[in-house]
Amino acid sequence: MEDPSLLTPVEARVLGCLLEKEITTPDYYPMSLNAVVVACNQRSNRDPVTEWEEATVEAGLDGLRRKRLAVMIHLAGARVPKYKHAFDAVYGNLDQAMTDILCELLVRNFQTPGELRTRTERLHLIPDLAVLEDALQRLVNYGSGPLVTILPPGGGRRVRTVAHLMCGPVDEAAAALPSPAIPSIVAPPADWKADMEQEVAALKQEVASLRETVDRLKVLLD
Repeated sequence: MEDPSLLTPVEARVLGCLLEKEITTPDYYPMSLNAVVVACNQRSNRDPVTEWEEATVEAGLDGLRRKRLAVMIHLAGARVPKYKHAFDAVYGNLDQAMTDILCELLVRNFQTPGELRTRTERLHLIPDLAVLEDALQRLVNYGSGPLVTILPPGGGRRVRTVAHLMCGPVDEAAAALPSPAIPSIVAPPADWKADMEQEVAALKQEVASLRETVDRLKVLLD
């Protein structure tokens, strides 16, 4: 029988995005459904890149709510409901480094320790690989069951590769690294500007909607 606590790939991506945006864009968190769709479909910091529609992302949010990992809230003056993660309610004993690692794995999955340390810098700084390795081991040895696995070199992998287990056992073949070496610095993708412009446009749309609501309330109160 399938474990009901396991996430679907959509739920994993949505949860990772909620965790990420709480840190990177706190002024626009909690998030509308539209903002979550944009975050899921980013072309940077995502693997695989997706083109999910609202219905797909909404189903992922509903699944997370059933698993008590997300909540829907109605803010005063907001025209649409907002969503936020409830990760801490389920995994409240994870420290920031452990949470950051899981967040990165949820939006990209297979990564080397070096890639994880570089990519988590946009969330919080993990000072060195020793701190990262300690956090990884605590995720592997998590009390209720491992949350990540560390795959040794082999089977096409040149170095150790980390994957989350939130969706169940991993396909080791999918973690094979085709390149002969892993660069020490992860360069930003060529289309990062387009991703930022798309996200800013979505946020501007939400701000305009909020201003419209405020203006209507002023008229009613005058």
